[in-house]
Amino acid sequence: MVEVILYVADQARSRDFYTAVLRKAPVLDVPGMTEFELAENLKLGLMPEKGIARILCPFTPHPEKGNGIPRCELYLMDADPAASLKRAVDAGARPVSAAVPRDWGHTVAYCADPDGHIIAFAC
Repeated sequence: MVEVILYVADQARSRDFYTAVLRKAPVLDVPGMTEFELAENLKLGLMPEKGIARILCPFTPHPEKGNGIPRCELYLMDADPAASLKRAVDAGARPVSAAVPRDWGHTVAYCADPDGHIIAFAC
């Protein structure tokens, strides 16, 4: 099992955002962690910054100091990147790039989630 965890400022806001973007309900939603099953053996986790800061700080900067700075990219294969970008923007994402053909062979649209994490919708 692989789980990718994003540190988020507001767990409920991020849960609602990713529920709309992924068009699925979380498989776990408890104080301190929300999880979405993306594929067999792959989950996306949402963890509050304040919670993980108790473990990471003072050894690393507090995660909230990185808000708005692209810290990762969630690259999702998608049949209709333009429609998914619109759905994400409607849910609160900031658009970064429309769906256009890229030189690696995919058509990809980009946005930033409410915490600044980059989401790519690709086909």
